[in-house]
Amino acid sequence: MSMQHTLRALSDPIRREILNMLKKGRMSAGEITDQFPVTAASISRHLSVLKEADLIRDTREGKFIFYELNASVLEEIMLWITDLKGGTQDDQKE
Repeated sequence: MSMQHTLRALSDPIRREILNMLKKGRMSAGEITDQFPVTAASISRHLSVLKEADLIRDTREGKFIFYELNASVLEEIMLWITDLKGGTQDDQKE
């Protein structure tokens, strides 16, 4: 997925909060929706944007959909930012 999709997905505070929640483990769409004062349709759209950016993965189990973090894309972003900043974290400790 392109960096543009990833950065766009990260630009929204609700989507960033969803990612924070998922770092603790997988959650159902309903569990995620319960944490926000917005409609289920709105959360569904946020989840779609995160999925399109490959920041999360979903798994269907019966009538439930569970979401989990895809950390590999976040690692790529961190490496890009580190490179943009001009070095690695080890270089900055010196």
